[in-house]
Amino acid sequence: TCSVAKKELDDLERWKEERRPGPIKLVPQRLGGKESETEARQKQQMMLMQSKYQQKHKREEYVKAKKAAEEAEILKKKAIQREKAERLEVKKRQQEMQRRDMLLEDQYYKTNELLNRLDLGLPKSDSCQIANCGPESTAW
Repeated sequence: TCSVAKKELDDLERWKEERRPGPIKLVPQRLGGKESETEARQKQQMMLMQSKYQQKHKREEYVKAKKAAEEAEILKKKAIQREKAERLEVKKRQQEMQRRDMLLEDQYYKTNELLNRLDLGLPKSDSCQIANCGPESTAW
């Protein structure tokens, strides 16, 4: 097995050597266009400063958008809570009105019941005598 592995490694090395690219031959030329080195460096510096400014501006925009989204979420939650509070208030008012109606109805029935009992319980003449009581009719 060692000799097979050694043979495969040798074949791989030979294959790499055969496929290796040859030397590159280029005609020497002046690079960088028509600008001098100082102009190119100044241009690079300006681009770097501009990219920093653009990154800062982008970051500020991101923070502003995030803040606006949070504000919108807060306003949405406040609106939901306000709606719940209004519904609760309406429900309380309805319950209060029902309670008041029941109280008035109960009071009306009780008053009528009392008046009916008074009318049925005492004859007319007795009620007049009680109304016209003088000091001589007291038991004291």
